[in-house]
Amino acid sequence: MKYMEGVDYFVRVIPFPVGRVGGMVTPNDDGTYSVYINANLNRERQLEAYEHEVRHIVNGDFYNEKTIREIEGI
Repeated sequence: MKYMEGVDYFVRVIPFPVGRVGGMVTPNDDGTYSVYINANLNRERQLEAYEHEVRHIVNGDFYNEKTIREIEGI
């Protein structure tokens, strides 16, 4: 995974009310990001979710014209 220099993100592992969601990321007003990982997943799946969410930051997915379906490949 590529590291994005100068970008700060905070990771929190919390239980999600929906079982199928592995994680999510949100941009913050100060230029940082908050990454949330589902605590109900096993460690391997949590790491996969973490890498998936950080890729959204690295790819600039919050600042392009793609739809969510295009970004997620669905």
